[in-house]
Amino acid sequence: MRKTVLSLMSVAALALAGCSNAPNSSQQTDSAAPASANTAAATAPQVKNEVSGTISLRAGTPAPSANATLVVNLVDVSSTAVGSAPLASKTAPAGSFPQTFTLTFNPAEVKPNDLYVIQAILTDGDRSYSMPIQAPVLAKGSKNDGVVIELVAEQTPSEKILADFAEAKAQIGGMKISHGTKLEANDSRGWQLFRQAGEVKYIREEVDYGDKGYTSTDYAYKNGKPWAIVQETKANRDGKPSAIDRAGWSDDGTLVLKQHEVGGNVQALDAAAAATMKKQAAAILSMATGGKNK
Repeated sequence: MRKTVLSLMSVAALALAGCSNAPNSSQQTDSAAPASANTAAATAPQVKNEVSGTISLRAGTPAPSANATLVVNLVDVSSTAVGSAPLASKTAPAGSFPQTFTLTFNPAEVKPNDLYVIQAILTDGDRSYSMPIQAPVLAKGSKNDGVVIELVAEQTPSEKILADFAEAKAQIGGMKISHGTKLEANDSRGWQLFRQAGEVKYIREEVDYGDKGYTSTDYAYKNGKPWAIVQETKANRDGKPSAIDRAGWSDDGTLVLKQHEVGGNVQALDAAAAATMKKQAAAILSMATGGKNK
């Protein structure tokens, strides 16, 4: 009986020892939580809330004036986002180039599957500057903190008319040509008329006003209407131009080319002077074509 009691006491002692050595599950959970939180914080992606880069002008591009304005936008250009407002935008005087920019945005507004770009819009009076190459950002593989943007100047409306006029003038050698003259009380004039596909494209007129001077004028036409005129005023036929006037109209009839050049100094041509030149263009067209205007 004594042995049985001792055996039972030994078993009880061993059980108590085992309980005292067992790990405390509550303490393990508490100690593991901070380590897990630290790991998650270390591996969580850091969402950046800004894009930045440099804007420069392509070599040979004319620098904007002090009145130019630069607008930089972060835009969603996905088909589903047409017309949506920029995620970020900044407007300021253009200043000098190259220059850096930074746009701050709300990461919560970014849609993972959409396409985002930086748009730089530089305007200087009637001249605009464009980006030949897009600048994507925010997407995988895109640079968000070293975006490189290059701007080039587009032709102004007046420069485009001058370029088109020069092209028309270069083509008159291959056109059908006719000649004419007219003597009046105060002047004598002669002209060359150039047709292509039965349509008057160009007239070159020279008018001798005697002691009052001499003019040499080139008129370009579209659909029977003048669209560009360059007129040189001289003392006589062989003299150098004392003034050169240039006028040109857009397809809707708006006067966009208006230059009055004297001694290399180009000023704005008066609208009334441009209107007079347009009347002269219509008059010589009617005279040279016998009123048919073609």
